[in-house]
Amino acid sequence: MKISDFEKVLQKGESINTEFKSWVKASSMKERIALAVDELIAFANSKGGTVYFGVEDNGEVTGCTGNYDLQNIVEAIYDKTRPPLFTEAGEFEYKGKTVISLSVEHDGTTYATTDGRCLRRLGKNSKPYYPDEMSNKYSAIQNPDFSGQIIVESTEDDINKLEIYKLKEKLKARDPESTLSEMEDMAFLSDLGLIKYDAGNLKLTIAGLLFVGKEQAIHRMLPQAEVIYLHYSQSNLEEYDARLDMTAPIISVIDRLSEKIQDANRIVNVQVGLFRLEIVDFSERVFQEALLNALAHRDYQNQAAVYVKHYPDKIVIENPGGFPEGITEHNIITHPSVPRNKLIAETLQRLKYVQRTGQGVDIIFRDMVSSGKPYPEYRAYNDAVSLSIYSAIDDVEFVKFVAREQNLRQRNFSLFELMILRYLTDNRRISLAIATDLIQGTRDMAQKSLNSLIRDGLIEVSGKEYMLTAKMYEAVKSDIEYTQDKVLQYVKAKGRIMEYVQETGSITNTQVRELCGFTRQQARSTLEKMQMEGVIVLLGKGRYAKYVASERLL
Repeated sequence: MKISDFEKVLQKGESINTEFKSWVKASSMKERIALAVDELIAFANSKGGTVYFGVEDNGEVTGCTGNYDLQNIVEAIYDKTRPPLFTEAGEFEYKGKTVISLSVEHDGTTYATTDGRCLRRLGKNSKPYYPDEMSNKYSAIQNPDFSGQIIVESTEDDINKLEIYKLKEKLKARDPESTLSEMEDMAFLSDLGLIKYDAGNLKLTIAGLLFVGKEQAIHRMLPQAEVIYLHYSQSNLEEYDARLDMTAPIISVIDRLSEKIQDANRIVNVQVGLFRLEIVDFSERVFQEALLNALAHRDYQNQAAVYVKHYPDKIVIENPGGFPEGITEHNIITHPSVPRNKLIAETLQRLKYVQRTGQGVDIIFRDMVSSGKPYPEYRAYNDAVSLSIYSAIDDVEFVKFVAREQNLRQRNFSLFELMILRYLTDNRRISLAIATDLIQGTRDMAQKSLNSLIRDGLIEVSGKEYMLTAKMYEAVKSDIEYTQDKVLQYVKAKGRIMEYVQETGSITNTQVRELCGFTRQQARSTLEKMQMEGVIVLLGKGRYAKYVASERLL
């Protein structure tokens, strides 16, 4: 050690990674070894550090005297720790006095003495480290990413070789040019960061366990990595009629639940010119992106499971852990991605399950909007996030409009363009301020999208606002052909609403949605139509608005 570096240590004093120990005040070598063991265990269980023997607490160098053997000291520390602790030892002269340095690193393993005592470093002191404070299964290795931490108790036997094969085969299908899939199994996992070697022993990372771990291994070492699927029928929306509990690798969970959703999907055919567009209840792409986001970004230190609730008209995905810092329901589209589990996100990207980190939300919104469905609904709670995606098509004419225009222009609209167009089909006019709020972006981003739509001849400036051109407005609002029987749907909803009004005296938009399984727009349209027919009237405004039977029906 350089004298100048040691002088800096003396000047700084004892700290979270530095401890001074008197050699001359210890009564025996046995006592010195015992002191060294305690402090080195505390360092190893924290961030690593060095014990300097021959230095008093106040920084005065008194030196190490007598006969001693550094190798014997190192071996004694090794023998008195569990698991055995490897110590780097050295000695140097400072102003004619000998100083011994004993250093350890933090490798993520939790160490204890052979008689069962465990310590860790708190500031410049070493304190007992109790079992309820430990997370001794997981090794940080100076890695703040929880998914990148080593599982100390894991072994190669915890790896499911079939999951490795599945990952490689899926990668080949997604990227035939990939050389990653041609690697030997362990090299493949190592390259992805799914396994690491600790003192020559193969260990799984958290991400590794979640991608290629055996189900029993996941259940044993990370039981909170559970996905619970619940199915609800139209006849009973309060109690599930089917349940599936899964503690399985991420891709297996995705595959199993995607199959369930697709098997239950209904198809709506939308005729667009000479071709037919098929729209399912829940797009496989949307569902997979939504579930991947939940599994990639959940808080795996939270003991709760991920829930997938499958209703006739919607799927709700609930995952533990609130939004990462800075992200809310109101900026989720445009806020830069903040991956909670970096290694999981990177692995999904390298396996070509996602094109880039943070793209999933864009995909979900774009698919839902272009399919004429309600916007995805994100809700944040103190320690959880939920996402609702809906099956109902609110606006078939918008679906046709988008399909025709994209085909005509041989390009796909951006998400922001779609959101603006969708707004205009319902509201006819939009301001720059409203467009900015709508896309959750900046005024420049909104203006760029508006200008693009102007160049395409889809919208025009009207004063300080924007609206569909006369030609486009006419195209959107006419020639509507629903493949679902909207008349029958309306008749049924009308009957339910009138029964409710007769029993309770009034009904709100929210109650119509609950009663008929409608979206907000569907409920509003139905109520407006019933008003036009003169069977109900509106009382009040805003949150106090309610509908009652017209006088002629009383």
